[in-house]
Amino acid sequence: MRNLLVVLILCAAVVHAADSRVAVTIYNDNLALVRDVRDLNFAKGMQQFKFVDVAARIDPTSVHFKSLSDANAISLLEQNFEYDLVGTNRLLQKYIDEQIQASIHNGDVVSGTLLSSAGGDVVIRTDDGKIQAVKAANLESIIFPSLPDGLMTRPTLVWLLDAKKSGVQNCEISYLTTGISWHAEYVAVVNEKDTKLDLAGWVSVENNSGATYENAKLKLVAGDVNRITPAAPPRTYKMMAMAAESDASQFEEKSFFEYHLYTLQRPATIKDRQIKQVALFSPQTAQVAKVYSYDGERNQKKVKVTLEFDNSKDNGLGMPLPKGKVRVYKNDADGAQEFIGEDAIDHTPKDETIRLTMGNAFDIVGERVVKEVKKINKRSRQQTVEITLRNHKDEKINVTVIEHFYGDWSFIGKTPTVKKKTADRVEFTVPVPADGETTFEYTVLLKY
Repeated sequence: MRNLLVVLILCAAVVHAADSRVAVTIYNDNLALVRDVRDLNFAKGMQQFKFVDVAARIDPTSVHFKSLSDANAISLLEQNFEYDLVGTNRLLQKYIDEQIQASIHNGDVVSGTLLSSAGGDVVIRTDDGKIQAVKAANLESIIFPSLPDGLMTRPTLVWLLDAKKSGVQNCEISYLTTGISWHAEYVAVVNEKDTKLDLAGWVSVENNSGATYENAKLKLVAGDVNRITPAAPPRTYKMMAMAAESDASQFEEKSFFEYHLYTLQRPATIKDRQIKQVALFSPQTAQVAKVYSYDGERNQKKVKVTLEFDNSKDNGLGMPLPKGKVRVYKNDADGAQEFIGEDAIDHTPKDETIRLTMGNAFDIVGERVVKEVKKINKRSRQQTVEITLRNHKDEKINVTVIEHFYGDWSFIGKTPTVKKKTADRVEFTVPVPADGETTFEYTVLLKY
């Protein structure tokens, strides 16, 4: 009965507050802090007050209320979060054994006492005592005399409070809500020689909290904030609108506790069921290096391609970058921009190196063969490995060859140039000529 017209003869009154000023601080993991400042009009003494237009997914245990006009003027005694909202099914449930009027598609009108609405069908005892069952598919509208007690037209905080005086108080209400999150996306374009990269950043705010925040002050927190709440439910994109805003340099970034805070320098309206995209920064040009790496133990013949660049001011960047997806493009010979790969970055401080895996090189092949294993004693053995790199490109390249070791180990004899060495792996730098190949071997003594 989703499209069924529901008519209420008598509508319940709701207290609305004026002059709302909203700030929303959004975290990466499906959480936001809403700070709502409103002028609220109270009567003197103990009273029930309805605060409407809160998020449907509010955590009511996180609500904080205070009067900015007079901190001692209002005493909050009790709070109820009312989320039993008006809808056809809820109205039918509330009106069991009560009078309703149902209109049917054929033009008939049935009036009487509602006996059941199970399964969506409506069973009515008519005014002449007959029992009439109407299939849900045949209903056109139902008229209910009034709005039952306890049903709300929107999520509402209902307070029992004591006001020392009557009049308008400027009040601040803050609360946490789920259903709203943000994430960063980056677009990178590399030049013809793969030596420079133009990087632009965007943030996407996704709002499923059940509320719209008009002209809100928007802040985004980047960092891993500890929470003890259960895992968030899967996100849904159903019935969402997309809004994009692309003015450059809209966010001011600064350190905040052990996180980074990005504040939009103008108000923004965040609609419910909307994904809003805002430019984080305009395109910046940075030097980039294309790195080939071969890990024959784990990837057999494939040679991985990685783009690496420094997030530093000297390299045209230097802004703390929130975690997100980086999509990389390059112009082909016709000038058309083509997609060449994507990767995700974690929260990255300034002056750190960013590595983006693009995929596997088509024209470079690796081969790894264990030529000999010699047992020295019960706790050691000697192993000889041969690695061949074949380059079918028309330019010479360098390949980083990665080998993994465990326990106490050391090389015996000659090895290629060592690029990096740790307790459990070594990286060799191996030059490979254009349209040619390079073969080398090494011997390692492994002790356990």
